[in-house]
Amino acid sequence: MPNGTHEYLNDPRNADILININGELLPRNKAMVSVFDSGFILGDGVWEGLRLHQGVIVFLKDHLKRLYQGAKALDIDIGLTSNQLTDWLNHTLQANQMEDGVHIRLMVTRGQKMTPYQDPRCTLPGATIVIIPEYKIPSLKKVDGGIRLFTTHVRRGYPDVQDQKMNSHSKINCILGCIQAAKAGADEALMLDPHGFVSTCNSTHFFMVTDGEVWTSTGDYCLGGITRSKVITLCQREGIPIKQKNFSLFDVYGADEAFVTGTFAGLTPVNEVDGRVIGTGSREMIMRLQELYLRLIHAEVQV
Repeated sequence: MPNGTHEYLNDPRNADILININGELLPRNKAMVSVFDSGFILGDGVWEGLRLHQGVIVFLKDHLKRLYQGAKALDIDIGLTSNQLTDWLNHTLQANQMEDGVHIRLMVTRGQKMTPYQDPRCTLPGATIVIIPEYKIPSLKKVDGGIRLFTTHVRRGYPDVQDQKMNSHSKINCILGCIQAAKAGADEALMLDPHGFVSTCNSTHFFMVTDGEVWTSTGDYCLGGITRSKVITLCQREGIPIKQKNFSLFDVYGADEAFVTGTFAGLTPVNEVDGRVIGTGSREMIMRLQELYLRLIHAEVQV
């Protein structure tokens, strides 16, 4: 994987992983869903990205809460309780003998359609649940070296058009933003809200540091990021000034530091935005928050 914030180290073990589809474990090359599945036909579903650290799926309760809330908003019956779904996750990891350095993609779609049509009533009973665990270590070239962002023209829209709080399979706006950023030679797209203020990135959340303060968006037009919320809480707990506010690219270009957050890589420094070098190269705040976040993960694992 040559570019992007989710660049990872290739691991040959991934060729032999077992994937859970509706409770059945299948080899990677035989793990398939129907062409009539709602997720394939319509992008009708919700998903979560999870990390396994030392045998523990970190912040699982938060992720499952977001998954079930999204499913409820879409009127999808997952068909399993959160405890049952947790058992499925653990069983899949145990079958693959996985303990650490694993990224898990958990996906739930409405299920198989009777015919290719959007009406949810044209769906056979039973959701489709897929669990894909892979050995994925973030590339240090990005985690330590930093990334470049490009501001896309694609906006994060109003909730009456597509609610950005929903972690749905329908990610076409983020994909279009990502394409534009890639064409510009950047790692990821910085996305603005309908008013022109900075909202988030196409697959991560954006933070900037100015005069000792950490700024992030109001959160009105972005997914309720789990890592984002943990960083905000860490700042509040450690007495680091944190503001969730409206700010523009003018503020970003003049920032002292910038970084993005996500489940996969944690905190990743941002070196450039739209060709503007951020700050003078100092990463004092980023390094402090990275260390605090690692401690938080360690505490989660020890519970």
